[in-house]
Amino acid sequence: MTAALHRAPQADARVDELGLLPEWTRVELLCVCFMQAREGPVQDVLDRLKQVQQDVQAGREAGVWNTLEQSGDVIQDALCLDLLACIYAPQAVPRVGWMLQDLQHNQSPAPSEALIVALLAIPDTHLETVRHALLRLEQAGLITRDRSDPFTAIQPDHLALSRLLKRSLGDWAPPGAYPVKRRADWQELVLPAEQVTMLREFLLWIQHRDTVVNEWGGQVCGGPVALLAGPSGTGKTLAATVLAGELGWPLYRVDLAALVSKYVGETEKNIGRLFDATHGRRVILQFDEVDALMGKRGDLREARDRYANMEVSYLLARIEDHDGPCLLTTNLRSQIDKAFLRRFQMVVEFPRPDSEQREQLWRRLLPPRAPISDTLDFRQIAEAVNLTGGQIRNAALHAAYLAAEQGTQIDITHIARAVMRELAKEQNQVSASQLGALAGHLNHLEGSTR
Repeated sequence: MTAALHRAPQADARVDELGLLPEWTRVELLCVCFMQAREGPVQDVLDRLKQVQQDVQAGREAGVWNTLEQSGDVIQDALCLDLLACIYAPQAVPRVGWMLQDLQHNQSPAPSEALIVALLAIPDTHLETVRHALLRLEQAGLITRDRSDPFTAIQPDHLALSRLLKRSLGDWAPPGAYPVKRRADWQELVLPAEQVTMLREFLLWIQHRDTVVNEWGGQVCGGPVALLAGPSGTGKTLAATVLAGELGWPLYRVDLAALVSKYVGETEKNIGRLFDATHGRRVILQFDEVDALMGKRGDLREARDRYANMEVSYLLARIEDHDGPCLLTTNLRSQIDKAFLRRFQMVVEFPRPDSEQREQLWRRLLPPRAPISDTLDFRQIAEAVNLTGGQIRNAALHAAYLAAEQGTQIDITHIARAVMRELAKEQNQVSASQLGALAGHLNHLEGSTR
């Protein structure tokens, strides 16, 4: 064991780029000392530990923990950092996890409160100080734990750990949500200038919060929260990805069905887990079709109605108090109670695109490297049928597949057929009048049937 500590594994060299290697090495040496406690630690281990502790102090003074600065002043507290190093070390250097696993009865690679106290040789008279420090770390969103049991494993927060170690979050998602992996920029968002301005103003609530609240004494409020309202396919979800891309934060869509439970009290617990996992984190939460939750209130006829209203009230309270941006979408703004609208920092209406915007969308949404006929009149296509951006995206791709099947350029016949298919999703029969100038091109697509 001791000899292994004097080698410099390649994995450590990568970790050392962040300046945190002394922190993890110190935890590893503390484990060795604890293992050798009965016979007395080997002197060279103690010498190494003494040197590493000096390196740890130098690293902290240099700010190696500063990537967690949004978590507040806990990263300036020596005891909090000692605890945090013990909790994060198994994730940074996995062999530390194996050692911790051997040292505790639960055989977890994550340390318990009891083991951390033993490793750091903290006297019993200071246990309350340790518990207070753990509470501060928990409230700062850096760890998760069971406060009632000092022998259960304390886990690092996934988001904080990824920031500290500069790791990708991969497929991690908070409970009841899933990651939106698509990224988009402002150029892809085809909206009137006023709506784009409102979306940019929403970002100001995030980008300048420190100035307004901490420097100018502005009122502290949760969120910010924005309602994105408009027909399906008008760009609400795309706008959410643009906002996430502008901030460089992950976007998570909340699956409301996964949160709701038929068992009394379980829905609130599920909602609590979601917001506890993301509170104060640099993430954006997106809630779709909230008109079902925020509809105009009527008479309550059954006990279940009253309980459902309690669940909705709890969800809305958590959204309002949440320290982080939330985006709510609806296709039916008129159905939302006006009392709810006043709680939002921004309400952005997404209109159907006009003819000029539809032309932009057709030009952008056909595959960029696809062969396109020189005779294709985008203005004519845009004016022919009043489609939403989502419908144009679907039709543009379908037209590309039709052309690929024929081995030809995308032309007006492929567009006409694709638009007809898109309109047919909502009704069985599509009339020629609905297709406008495209109707005359339907019979010219060879090798396919209507």
